Amino acid sequence: MPKLPFIYIDHDKTYTADRCKALTQAVLQGKTRLNALARSGYPGQPLRKNQLPGVLSVGYWDAVGIQDWGLPIHRNEGIELTVLETGTLAFRVDKQKFNLKPQDLTITRPWQPHSLGDPLINPGRLHWLILDVGVRRPHQRWIWPDWLVLTHDDLKKLTILLSQNENLVWHVGPEMLLCFQQIAQTLDNEKSSPNISRLAVLINQLFLSLLDMLRQQRISLKPDLTTTQRTVELFFDNLRNNFSQLTQPWTTAQMAQHCGLGVTHFNHLCKKITNMTPARYLNYYRVEAAAQLLNRNKNKSITDIAFACGFNSSQYFATIFRQIKGCSPRSYRLQ
Repeated sequence: MPKLPFIYIDHDKTYTADRCKALTQAVLQGKTRLNALARSGYPGQPLRKNQLPGVLSVGYWDAVGIQDWGLPIHRNEGIELTVLETGTLAFRVDKQKFNLKPQDLTITRPWQPHSLGDPLINPGRLHWLILDVGVRRPHQRWIWPDWLVLTHDDLKKLTILLSQNENLVWHVGPEMLLCFQQIAQTLDNEKSSPNISRLAVLINQLFLSLLDMLRQQRISLKPDLTTTQRTVELFFDNLRNNFSQLTQPWTTAQMAQHCGLGVTHFNHLCKKITNMTPARYLNYYRVEAAAQLLNRNKNKSITDIAFACGFNSSQYFATIFRQIKGCSPRSYRLQ
C-alpha cells in the first residue's frame, strides 16, 4: 500500500511527523540552549508514560547570536502553541509569512505545515507546547487529555476556536507569557525530577488563558476546515506537491482508506472538488509530472519516464498522455 508521510496513515503504522532534528543538532553542538520535556522522539528530557499524557513537547530554547540552522517546512501531530519572549523570529505557515516579535503567540493546528527561521534563527527565547489531541485527519474529533480540568463546554468551545480558526499569530498580554515563563522556571528549578503536578496546573492555566483570549476576539470561524471535504482536499494537495506520493500505486480504495472514508463517499467528494474521478485526477497530475520530465530530461527514455511517474506500462502511459495533452509523449518532447 502506498505510504503517505503526513496525515492519512494509521497512527500505529507508518505516518510520521517532524522531530526538530535541526534543533537537536544545534543543541548538541552547543549553539542553542534547550530545556524541555518530551516524548515520541522530540528533543528534551523524556517524559514517562504516565506523566502528562498527550504532551509531546513542552519547553523553550535560548538562541544567542544568529543561528546557522532553522526548522524548514514541517508538521506536528498535535496542536502547537509558541510564544516569543525576546528577539525576533521568521514564522511561515501555509503561504503566509510573519516576523514574530516579543509576546507574539502562534497557533498551529495538528498537521498544519509551518517553518521557523528564514532560513536562519535570530537571537531570542522561544517557548512552546505541543499537545496531541488525537487528530490524524481534519474531520476527526479532538480528544483532550483527562488531566485538563476545563469543563466539557469550555473544551468544546476551545476546540471550535482552535480547529476552525485561520488566525495564526496573536499578540498576547503578560498573563499568557507568564504561564510559559513559569513553565520554564519549573523546568529550570527541577531538572532532575520535574514537578509534574505543577506543570499540569500551569498548562491548565495556559489553556484557560488562551480560551479567555480567543473568546474576547472577533474570530471569523471556518467550519469547512474540519470537514471530510477538507481531508480530501489536503490529501490531493499532498499528492500534487509530493512526487514520491504521486507515483505510488494508488487504488481508489486505498485513497479512500487513507482519508478515513468509504469509497462511495470519497468518490463523491473527489468529483465535487475536482470534477474528475479519483483515477483520472491521479493520472492527470502524473501526466503533468511526466510532461515536466520530458522537457527537462531529454536523454531519458519515454518508458523510463512512464514508470517513474507511476504508470505500469509505456503503452497505457501513451494513451493517457494523448487523452490529456492531445499528442503523444514523443511529439510533446519534440515540440
